[in-house]
Amino acid sequence: MSLIDLLTGSTSNQVAEQAENKFGISRNQIIALLAVAAPLVISYLRNKSQDAKEAEALNNALDKDHDGSILDDAAQAESRQAEGGSILDHVFGGQKSTVENQLSQNTGISIDKIGPILAMLAPVIMGYIGKEKQQNNVGAGGLGDLLGGILGNASSQAQTQQSNPLNDILGSVLGSGQSQSGGNPLNDILGSVLGGGQQQQGGGLGSILGNILGGK
Repeated sequence: MSLIDLLTGSTSNQVAEQAENKFGISRNQIIALLAVAAPLVISYLRNKSQDAKEAEALNNALDKDHDGSILDDAAQAESRQAEGGSILDHVFGGQKSTVENQLSQNTGISIDKIGPILAMLAPVIMGYIGKEKQQNNVGAGGLGDLLGGILGNASSQAQTQQSNPLNDILGSVLGSGQSQSGGNPLNDILGSVLGGGQQQQGGGLGSILGNILGGK
């Protein structure tokens, strides 16, 4: 399953429905948040995995707690919210509040709800990574390449799928101003996570995320 398949599939819709019912936030806003948070979390983990101890810790966590079963049982997202908060604390560290503030401003989700919603989404993202790890039979030493490949494949898929319904959701939630060319908003986000955010002189979420990542 590609990252875009995750973002546009039944799991993301079911989790978004849960969050919509629990927090009163529109489903499209939740899906847009997941579409931004997933590559951001993966990018942070990819950078952390360059350290051998971090890679081993991530590998153990994926083996122990994130086998991908959540992708077939989206109800786990709500029950594992506390765990998701701990995941985000580790992934973002001291930048957690900065990331939450930027995501809140750009998705329109209030700052008091952005953290709890992200905490619901985090186990889903980790479950996806864990499933990819299993399917590709990757150990600690290969996690960096695996995570980089997930981002690269998603970026390529976003470029070729101009009619992807996720782009309409992202465009409506994040605003058309994030792309100078009026092109593919998902590709803009993925491009910023992969290091192309500085090319977006017009600002918007893509360049903001690029600045967050560049400041690590």
